[in-house]
Amino acid sequence: MSSGGIQDLIALEPILGASRDEIEALQLERLRSTLRHAYANNAGYTRKFDAAGVHPDQLRSLADLARFPFTTKADLREAYPFGFFSVPKEQVARIHASSGTTGKPTVVGYTRNDIATWGNLVARSIRAAGGRRGMTVHIAYGYGLFTGGLGAHYGAEAAGCTVIPMSGGQTEKQVQLIRDFAPDIIMVTPSYMLAILDEFRRQGVDPRSTSLRIGIFGAEPWGDGMRAEIESAFDIDACDIYGLSEVMGPGVAQEFSGTKQGPTIWEDHFIAEVVDPNGRPTPDGEPGELVFTSLTKEAMPIIRYRTRDLTQLLPGTVTKMRRMAKISGRTDDMLIIRGVNVFPSQVEELILRCEGLAPHFAIEVARPNRLDEISIVVEARPEIADDAYQAQGKLLAAMLKDNVGISAHIRVAASGSLPRSAGKANRVKDSR
Repeated sequence: MSSGGIQDLIALEPILGASRDEIEALQLERLRSTLRHAYANNAGYTRKFDAAGVHPDQLRSLADLARFPFTTKADLREAYPFGFFSVPKEQVARIHASSGTTGKPTVVGYTRNDIATWGNLVARSIRAAGGRRGMTVHIAYGYGLFTGGLGAHYGAEAAGCTVIPMSGGQTEKQVQLIRDFAPDIIMVTPSYMLAILDEFRRQGVDPRSTSLRIGIFGAEPWGDGMRAEIESAFDIDACDIYGLSEVMGPGVAQEFSGTKQGPTIWEDHFIAEVVDPNGRPTPDGEPGELVFTSLTKEAMPIIRYRTRDLTQLLPGTVTKMRRMAKISGRTDDMLIIRGVNVFPSQVEELILRCEGLAPHFAIEVARPNRLDEISIVVEARPEIADDAYQAQGKLLAAMLKDNVGISAHIRVAASGSLPRSAGKANRVKDSR
C-alpha cells in the first residue's frame, strides 16, 4: 500500500497510526474490562478462572494473560446452545453458528454494538485491501448461519460500497452477474473462486476482461501458489482476510493491498498469541497454534481461544499492529501418515508446482493392511492431453516423496471431474 493510501486510512481511523506503546496501553485497558465482564457474566469463565486460581483483578500487564486458562471449541459445544453468552438473551441481536459437521455446532451471539464493531472492522479490512467508498462488491460467501456472507455484507455497506449479495452457488449466474453488474471487488473463498474461474473458461469468456480488480479471500487456508493462480487468471490483487466465527467472523485480520506480507491483526480489538503443542506461548516469529482474546465483544467475549490454525506472529510493516503469516494448516487438518505430518495445504502447493495439474484434488487415507496408505485424485488442466496424465502423476508422487516424505498413490483425472464446493473446500476423507 502506498504511503498516501495508509495516510488516508489513518485519517479515517487514527488508531492505525498509533505507536506500539499506545496499542498495548489500549489493549491492557480493554483486556481488564473484558476479563471482568466475562468473569462476572459467564458461568463457564467463572468456573475456569476459579479452577486456575486466577482473577481479573490480578491482571497487571499483558504478559499476565498467559496465567488465564484457554477456551476451546469443546467449551462452546458443552454450553450449547446459549450457555456461553455473557449478556441476557434479550440483548442478543443476532445468532450465528458453525456447520456442526464434526459434532454440535458452536453458537455465537452478537449485541447491536458487536454487529456495529464487526461491520466497522470488515470495512477497515476492505479499505486495507484497496476498496473505497462507491466501489461495488460482489459477495459470494454463503449467507445464513455461516458468518462469511453477512459479515462481508455489513462491512461492505459500512465502507460505503454498493453490495451484490449473491451468496454461494449458482456458478453460472455468478459469472453472468460479474459480467453484467461490473463489480470492482469480489469476496469469496479461494477454492470457490477457482470454480468461478472454471465457469468463465467453460463459457469461453476471458476472466481478465471483467471489471474485477480486488479479491478478498478467506475462510480456508490458501497458499501463494493458489494466489498466483487466481491473480494471473483474473488480473486482480488477491488479498487474504482472516477470521473465525468464535472470535468474531471475517475481519479479525486483513492483508494490505500490494504487500503479500500476510494479514495485519486488528490489535485494538484482539490480542493474538502463538503457543506450542503444550500451550506455552512462543516468541514472535516462532510457528505454533494461533490463540485469540477479544477486547470489545459484549455478547460473547472470548478468552485465549485456541483456533487450531497454525501460523506465526510477525512485526507490523504498514502499521505498528502485528501481522500473522499465512495459515500453514490446522491442527485438526493434520494427517499423520506412517509418522509423517502432512497438511492438505502442502499437497496443494506441490500440485500447483506441476504445470499440467489443476488445484482441484481429493485425499483419501486408509489402513487396509495395518499400514497407512494415502491416495490423491487430482484434475489435469484442460489443455493437457490424456497421454500426459501418467507423467504428471509420477511428477507429483516424486515431489511428495522428496518434499514431504510420503509415498502416495496418484490418479490424474479429467478436468472438471471432481465436485466443486461453493463454500469451504472439504478435500480429505480419512477412513482409518
